[in-house]
Order: sequence, then structure tokens, then C-alpha cells
Amino acid sequence: MLTIRLQRVGRTNQAVFRIVLAEKHRSATKKVVEVLGHYDPRTKEFGIKDPERLKYWVAQHVELSPTAHNLLVTKGLVEGKKVKAWRPKPKPAEASAEAGVKAKEEVKVEQPKPAGAEAKALEAKAEAAPAAPVAEAPKEEPKADPSTSSGK
Repeated sequence: MLTIRLQRVGRTNQAVFRIVLAEKHRSATKKVVEVLGHYDPRTKEFGIKDPERLKYWVAQHVELSPTAHNLLVTKGLVEGKKVKAWRPKPKPAEASAEAGVKAKEEVKVEQPKPAGAEAKALEAKAEAAPAAPVAEAPKEEPKADPSTSSGK
């Protein structure tokens, strides 16, 4: 299956892209079927070698990558709306914080509530001082006495 996508050809920190027609399963840096144009995001320079050839491939229902589709829609070569091309990765701090909140909620649900006067005392204590995670000190293993070892 063929797809129209961008192929990076620029130097480090100076990206320049070719607009290429390539096999979908091949790597973006490998063999391409046809080079259709170029795009420089720094200078916004954009060029298509043969616009009729691009229209031909689009008419053949060749798939467009989301970024290539958005670029061609912006330049007016393809009809339609832009599509969501990428999504930022969730930050590790946010993900771990959400997991911690969910874990605390699960723990609260699993704990049985004491009845009577004990329950009232625990509720008053919880309201007075918010619960803080308690870290247990690592257990130390007893060390062997060198005088008792028989490894002589």
C-alpha cells in the first residue's frame, strides 16, 4: 500500500523534508517510489515538482500521512479539514500523581469502618491532621559474627 508522507533530509537541528510517495511499511528513510516535492519548515519554503502528479496520486486514493495531509490542506492542494497529527506525551509526574490518587481511593474503599466510639475518635483524628504517607525504614539483616564462622 502506498502513502504520501514527509521524508527528513536536513542536517541536525535544521530539518528539511521531501514530500514522497513510498510504501507504507517501509522506513521513511529508505527507498521511495517518487519524490513529489519539498518543504522547509524554517523558511516556510514549499514546492511541488508537478502538481498534476500529486493530484493523480490523490485521485488514486493513496493514503496521506496526517502531517502531509495538513500541509497540503494549508497550501490548498487538497480539499478537506485538517486532522489531528500528533498528541503530546503525558508528563510522568502527572501520570504518577493520577495513579497515586486512584490507589488512595482504592485503599479507602477496601478498609472496613470501625463501629461506635472508636469510629468517632478516628474521624476526629483524621480531620485534625491530614493523613501523610508513612515510609517504613528498611529492615536490617543480622550480621554474622566473624569469630563464630568455621571457614578456616
